[in-house]
Amino acid sequence: MKRSFMFLLCAVWQLAVQAADATDDQLIERAVRDYIESQHKTDPARMERSLDPQLAKRTYWRAADGSEFIMNTDFDTMLKVAKNYNRDGTKFPAMPRVDIKILDVDQRVATVKLTADEWVDYMHLYKNQRSEWKIVNVLWQYHDTARQVSKK
Repeated sequence: MKRSFMFLLCAVWQLAVQAADATDDQLIERAVRDYIESQHKTDPARMERSLDPQLAKRTYWRAADGSEFIMNTDFDTMLKVAKNYNRDGTKFPAMPRVDIKILDVDQRVATVKLTADEWVDYMHLYKNQRSEWKIVNVLWQYHDTARQVSKK
């Protein structure tokens, strides 16, 4: 009897742990979807929901003179992107590519790879005190890295 109880207890505990992980995975994916789909659908509220106010989004960039630098984008700029970038509905295909791979989750931190139509984002998220997953870091590049050049 005692052995059966221990077996049952272990089985229930494993299911509970898996359920908690599935919930975190779903919440992480939701944050990433809010980030990308807010750009597709010009929805700054979804962008705001996905990001930490201390967001640091970066990429390497080449100036018109050929020098390379790190281009930074912050929280406020991403809200403007969500509001304005696709306002005319022509920046994305009718069925945009959104491939989300959760690479690692460890308690309150996660690493995610988002592959979209023209670029890839590597993201770090954290789980805040309200159990909300927020994107705090993004490193991105175009698939065609020749596009990472200023035209002016």
